[in-house]
Amino acid sequence: MLKKVLSSLTLAVVLAPCIAALAQTEPQVIVEHNVAMKTRDGVTLYADVYRPAGDGTFPVLLQRTPYNKDNTATFARMAAEHGFMVVAQDVRGRYTSEGERYTFKYEINDGYDTVEWAAALPHSNGKVGMFGGSYVGATVMLAAISHPPHLAGICPVVTASNYHENWTYQGGAFEQWFNESWTSGLAQDTLNRMVREHTNAVVGSTVLPLTQYPLYNFHLDPGSPAATSTLAPYFLDWLAHPTYDSYWKQWAIDENYANIQVPALTIAAWYDLFQGGSLRNYLGMKAHAGNEAARNGQHLIVIIGGHSGFGRKVGDVDFGPDAPFDENAITLAWYEYLFQGKQNEFANGKPVKIFVMGENKWRYEDSWPLERAKQTHYFLHSAGKANSASGDGALSISAARSEAADSFVYDPANPVPTVGGPLCCDPMHLPGGPRDQKQVEARNDVLVYSTPPLEQDVEVTGPVTLDLFAKSSAVDTDFTGKLVDVGPDGVAHNLTEGILRARFRNSTSTAEPITPGKVYEYKIDLWSTSNVFLKGHRIRLEVSSSNFPRFDRNLNTGKDAATSAVFVKATNTILHDAEHPSALLLPVAAR
Repeated sequence: MLKKVLSSLTLAVVLAPCIAALAQTEPQVIVEHNVAMKTRDGVTLYADVYRPAGDGTFPVLLQRTPYNKDNTATFARMAAEHGFMVVAQDVRGRYTSEGERYTFKYEINDGYDTVEWAAALPHSNGKVGMFGGSYVGATVMLAAISHPPHLAGICPVVTASNYHENWTYQGGAFEQWFNESWTSGLAQDTLNRMVREHTNAVVGSTVLPLTQYPLYNFHLDPGSPAATSTLAPYFLDWLAHPTYDSYWKQWAIDENYANIQVPALTIAAWYDLFQGGSLRNYLGMKAHAGNEAARNGQHLIVIIGGHSGFGRKVGDVDFGPDAPFDENAITLAWYEYLFQGKQNEFANGKPVKIFVMGENKWRYEDSWPLERAKQTHYFLHSAGKANSASGDGALSISAARSEAADSFVYDPANPVPTVGGPLCCDPMHLPGGPRDQKQVEARNDVLVYSTPPLEQDVEVTGPVTLDLFAKSSAVDTDFTGKLVDVGPDGVAHNLTEGILRARFRNSTSTAEPITPGKVYEYKIDLWSTSNVFLKGHRIRLEVSSSNFPRFDRNLNTGKDAATSAVFVKATNTILHDAEHPSALLLPVAAR
């Protein structure tokens, strides 16, 4: 017995220095799981709380997520090791948290309540910063517009500014692929919760069969409206509100920028489906900042991919070794700068950092959009036969005088297919990002306009707009535009794109049918890009009337595809002459 004790003592003496060294080199993190918080209406939400071991108070980094708070663990432990508390909370109706799941509806009040609760937790120093992307970014922005007193900073990543115009609809067209694929993914947890609840229901000592529960009958016919109303009632409400009305205004970020008076790091992405909203958030918060400190506290980073993918290769394009982006590291660096005073890259006096495609390099800028970028008109030209890449369509900075118009027939039964672009959330069936548009450009219902091969590099950085003068044989139709970079080998990679539903040409709040045969001017927002069209490449524009299934098909009748199956073909005509100067407007930056 004594021999065993001595052996144990010897081992302890030998290991003691190693244990001490290990303790010194690996900071300890305390984790409390499923910490309960009551909302103002009595619903219990659950969070995991991470903090450095020992005494002291720390700034709090808060994430409110519908995607399972367990997924925040890697960042949370890293941040706790750098002197932060991290609170990761399941939003209402998701995973561990109680209550009804309905997108956007509860995030303003729940966000406010959570910020103030987190600020008062033991070991909190009272400063709270929020972070996260996509819908998690929505929880950040919706909490921020409620102006909680202890919110001291935000980091919204690839998220929207208006849940009608750049989440559910764009230019009046329904974002069909995203809305259906994203909602289907969220519905899985809702289904799991219902199954658990009904499985645990007991009458006497007998668990009733699931099919005896009326709410579970949707499982017998997952394609029925009853299934959607049970699993995702908000989806039906989205369809019921195609115009920008009071339903959407109750959650409008872009109407409440004046309420956000905290420093923000906005992260946007080329090829991301919320790119337009992310850039508007940055500009809106900066423009409505109440003082110089708030204005100077606005920072912007634009990365590659976002929802379309992360890393060196996005879509078909390898953007080089500098392209990969570590969201966790940047989020931590932002809050080390903001809450701990560290003089890192955010202290360099340049509030904007963008990835410039083509030359594939990061670059710091003084502003967004670039002040030195000059809006340049690339006018559409042809002899009336711009149909497909084999046609005679051309782009030039010289204005047209007298030219034949270009026409094509848009058939809703045979829409132009989506090939790449800003997509989410099913890359197995419809991958996003830059893809060769050869398949699209072979169609006669796609008009193609290109410059000659460039004699020198041309950088396009900033917002892109398509100004079309067009007429249709129908009472309603869509017009689409796509900016493309064509290499010397003929491979045509999409850069950015947009759509406008004709009846929403003046406003997404009011539908106004068009008069068949009458010429209207359509200004189509193609969002933004930063790309160097290299010497020998061509700048190309595609114009058509569909991009399916990214957007729902326009039936050309003035009715929605969600409620009508009747459609007609439309002959759509693009005019480009002295009286109708259709043009692609590009922000050309001096090199």
